[in-house]
Amino acid sequence: MSRFAWVAAAGLTALLGVTAPGPSPPPPQPPPQLDDADVQRAVDRLDGVVESAMKRTGAPGVAVAVVHDGKVLHLKGYGVRKAGEEGAVDADTVFQLASLSKPIASTVVSGAVGVEGWTKPVAPNVPDFRLKDQWVTSHVTVADLFSHRSGLPDHAGDLLEDLGYNRAYILSHLRYEPLAPFRASYAYTNFGLTAAAQAVADAKGVSWEKLAADTLYKPAGMDSTSSLFEDYANAANRAWGHVKTEGDTWKAEFVRDPDAQSPAGGVSSTARDMAVWLQLQLADGKLDGKQIIDAEALQRTHWPESIANPPHAPAARTGFYGLGWNVSYDDEGRLRLSHTGAFALGAHTNVTMLPGEQLGIVVLSNTSPVGVADAVALDFFDIAQTGEISRDWIPLVDALYQQQEDAGRSKTDYAHPPSDAAPAKAADTYTGTFESDYYGRAQVVADEDGALTLRLGPKPQTYRLTHYDGDTFSFPTAGENAVGLTGVTFTPDQKSFTVEYLDTNGLGTFTRTGGASR
Repeated sequence: MSRFAWVAAAGLTALLGVTAPGPSPPPPQPPPQLDDADVQRAVDRLDGVVESAMKRTGAPGVAVAVVHDGKVLHLKGYGVRKAGEEGAVDADTVFQLASLSKPIASTVVSGAVGVEGWTKPVAPNVPDFRLKDQWVTSHVTVADLFSHRSGLPDHAGDLLEDLGYNRAYILSHLRYEPLAPFRASYAYTNFGLTAAAQAVADAKGVSWEKLAADTLYKPAGMDSTSSLFEDYANAANRAWGHVKTEGDTWKAEFVRDPDAQSPAGGVSSTARDMAVWLQLQLADGKLDGKQIIDAEALQRTHWPESIANPPHAPAARTGFYGLGWNVSYDDEGRLRLSHTGAFALGAHTNVTMLPGEQLGIVVLSNTSPVGVADAVALDFFDIAQTGEISRDWIPLVDALYQQQEDAGRSKTDYAHPPSDAAPAKAADTYTGTFESDYYGRAQVVADEDGALTLRLGPKPQTYRLTHYDGDTFSFPTAGENAVGLTGVTFTPDQKSFTVEYLDTNGLGTFTRTGGASR
């Protein structure tokens, strides 16, 4: 999952208007307010809603599933799997789910370890997992990490993934991240949740990917669902991820491999399989009369655990996070469960359920987030409730994604150095090998013309440095969490340098360990 995950974590509660490890269950649900005709009205308008959203945004492909009272009322694909090609999206097209993987992961954990498993400490089962505070390390539970209340900072570990580090390295280096107060703060962390899921799998003596398949996918008959990137990449009927180009068209330019954070963002699936999962969720873990997932453990994932979005006005509602779910309550007092998934490199998904109405929708799309998946779900529930769409959701949701994207960009305009910029020193004064406890080895090398290149990551990714001012250079960031141009500033003695976008949590400084490199 990308930097857009804060939208998913808030569950769009702000647009719709910390607890201890053992919270009280939610209040009883009010009686259902939607009848079959209300739901059918919304289903009948879905084609128009989806097609309008695709026309407005240019999104190449979408798939939608709707479940009500245990029945699949709508299961359909729209558009194409890859822009410029003829392969159509259908109910069996495989999409990357991004952070919609999280409520699927909590379903797997519920089935694997039951209610008591949520309260188990993580550290004993993942030997290299430690946090900065030893007491927190020994007490943090599976539930703490699934509800993002461990104290880890927002998106801790994601930049290591962008540099090419694997899951084991990332989990073993979370110990360097600063911590906010334990169980008294909320910050969305893909690798915190991944650590918890890994602990459950390790305790069972299997990989997470096998645990997910054996616990949920195979028993539920979700035959096209996988937690392995390889299965998505090899699927003949798969949706390609698209990003918007400068010409405002969609291009299948990147392929996102999320295996490092598979429990948090690495599931791929189809609208058909997701309809089955919706049926299971709304039936307390049952399918065709067979109990696939323990009902009590599954219900536990729907409880509020952390305050994700405090109210910002006297009459505003609080947004909560459960165990892999956004948890909120609507104007009618009904429990609303949702999650958005988003890859900047080309995926946008949404699941929303009203358990009291036995109603849920899943929307899958093959573009970076522009509001389509969320808007289709919001339109659907608007029409079911009142017969009308309450507002134009696409620009509102898209603005949230754009706001988050802009927030990560540097305040320095590296594309335009100051007119009185100081010259750089000789290239060989900057070259050499450098180390960071967190990010590992870095090398700065110079070519024959004196141009500098920065190498980062286990299989070094190269970034050409452009001089900005004095000992400061810049380079264009890349990957899921790219933020445009970022700065690289050397100390006056060139014994260390700091990479601006890697330094959000104070970990972006590399210290010289060797001599010059050419």
